[in-house]
Amino acid sequence: MQKIAVLGAGSWGTALSIVLADNGHDVRLWTHRSEQAKEINTFHTNETYLQVQLPMKLKAYDKLEEAVEDVSAIVIVVPTKAVDDVCRKLNSLVHHQPVIIHATKGIEPESLKRVSQLISEEMDAYSYEDIVVLSGPSHAEEVGKRQPTTVTVSSMNEENAAFAQDLFINESFRVYTSTDMVGIELGGALKNIIALGAGISDGLGYGDNAKSALITRGLAEITRLGASLGANPITFLGLPGVGDLIVTCTSTHSRNWRAGNMLGQGWKLDDVLEQMGMAVEGVRTTKAASQFAHQQQIEMPITNGLYQVLFEDKAPGDVVDQLMNRHKREEMDDLSGFIRTDCSD
Repeated sequence: MQKIAVLGAGSWGTALSIVLADNGHDVRLWTHRSEQAKEINTFHTNETYLQVQLPMKLKAYDKLEEAVEDVSAIVIVVPTKAVDDVCRKLNSLVHHQPVIIHATKGIEPESLKRVSQLISEEMDAYSYEDIVVLSGPSHAEEVGKRQPTTVTVSSMNEENAAFAQDLFINESFRVYTSTDMVGIELGGALKNIIALGAGISDGLGYGDNAKSALITRGLAEITRLGASLGANPITFLGLPGVGDLIVTCTSTHSRNWRAGNMLGQGWKLDDVLEQMGMAVEGVRTTKAASQFAHQQQIEMPITNGLYQVLFEDKAPGDVVDQLMNRHKREEMDDLSGFIRTDCSD
């Protein structure tokens, strides 16, 4: 049994806490809301975020210093915009060396940094190579119900990756390992952009043909950008790429799909975000990816079109027309420079 702190009591943090508690670990779920901690400890529910009964042994804390005391691992599941602040606090509180695992899917728009980079920069005792990322096709609602789910943990420190795999793996939550942190993090973050687009497509009343094209061409964009930043293109054919794309673009569980669906129906972005009441990481990630694409001189027409919808108030239908009337090209031209023939590593 390990003592584990899970930071962030939203739907995904709560679901991962359930997995860890089911595995017999001493789980401390941290929230900055005292009333939420009281609900979890008194009624064993977290109704705002996940409508399941929580394990009796799962305990909530509203004081960060108590949640992380003497833990062997810290699982960071806060929104991207909160990572810096939480890690600065951790840096002054944690005086031992727990393994840091993060399950936040996003990119910081201002710095264009991945979450593992943000963590390592704010925590003096941790190098980027030692941090573990957990990602894959995993709706919190289904994980909380113990429905079969498969994810990947990745770290350049293979010992830490194996430790994280052992923490989480059980009969309903299968965990693979990888050393491609760049690919795993970018796949988990960038798929949220395409999920927004899939929701917009459905909101506009388009059918399966349009969504299939969007997912497939979205994967090409993710692969182009990821490969330019050092990811192995093959990673995007796995769970954190194709797997996460499918589950996020085709389900009403996905808050990014739901947000896109409302945009497609004519809602304004501010009204969508207010109605959602939870972080929609794809919005921030679209801004970051658009900047990345410009810097790397990578063509990402879907991402740029979504940027126009989100931040330039362009009508979704006009963006679809814009995408459909792009110049003619050969499909494989997009990927021929990135796909490796030697995948022995």
